[in-house]
Amino acid sequence: MDIKHLQYFLEVAKYKSFSRAADQLFITQPTISKMIKNLEEELGIILFKRSRKQLILTDAGKVILEQAKQIDQAFHNLGTQIDQLSGLQRGHIRIGLPPIFDAKRLLKIIGLFHEQHPGITFQLVENGSKKIEEAVETNLLDLGVVVLPTNNETFDYFPFIEEDLKLIIPTSHRFAYREQVELEELAEESFILFNKDFVLNDRILLSCNNAGFHPTVISESTQQVFIEQMVANKLGIALLPESVCRHLPKNIRSIEVINPKIRWKLAVIWRKNQYLSFAAKEWLRFTKHHLHMEEEELGSVL
Repeated sequence: MDIKHLQYFLEVAKYKSFSRAADQLFITQPTISKMIKNLEEELGIILFKRSRKQLILTDAGKVILEQAKQIDQAFHNLGTQIDQLSGLQRGHIRIGLPPIFDAKRLLKIIGLFHEQHPGITFQLVENGSKKIEEAVETNLLDLGVVVLPTNNETFDYFPFIEEDLKLIIPTSHRFAYREQVELEELAEESFILFNKDFVLNDRILLSCNNAGFHPTVISESTQQVFIEQMVANKLGIALLPESVCRHLPKNIRSIEVINPKIRWKLAVIWRKNQYLSFAAKEWLRFTKHHLHMEEEELGSVL
């Protein structure tokens, strides 16, 4: 048995499927099935009850699962400590990013960091804030960009952007000539939202409820571009962050929403009391420094 056997077992247990686990690991299904079979034979126990619908952990499998998680965590910590010993010559940083903010500032900083430390690689994962928080908490990601508030008992964080959400509509919409729209005026509109993995979904629904109506949701998506295209084709309206609205197609207009304004605040989070690699710590320091410099430059211009 080696660490790969346990890591493959963890993936199969997570997805309850050989095929889905194989897809996540970029290997073939027969390969992962054989690895699990070899592990069962070596341990002398059956780890999964196999059926046509899904795999179910046996009682023995559940015991192995808890031990495998601890071993995998220890293995990860060992790797990150070795990275620290080797300085910044090598390393790997896993960052979760929401697909609904203008990531140019952050990607520019990542690029500058990589220029100084070319041996450090990055894995950038797009997902909603809820999934990103879950991944950081379970050590699938080192850091993540999420919508505040977050769980202060679980995560440390630093905020770096705060802005309003704006209404986006096709240029043929009855509000297209307006500079501002009160939220309650959207009560009869069809809304296009991000799905329930996104905190933005909850924020919009709560704001609408506070304004006296429950919005009619015609569709949900995980893709900003797809939402924009649905709006352009007059399927409904949407609310997107101000920075995103600066780059809309010509056939879509953005309008300020008032009474109330809907704001969001983004922050970089990492798990408390969790070993953070030297590379990740240095990236945090580097990022804070550059964001602070940008704010000072903007302040001097204003």
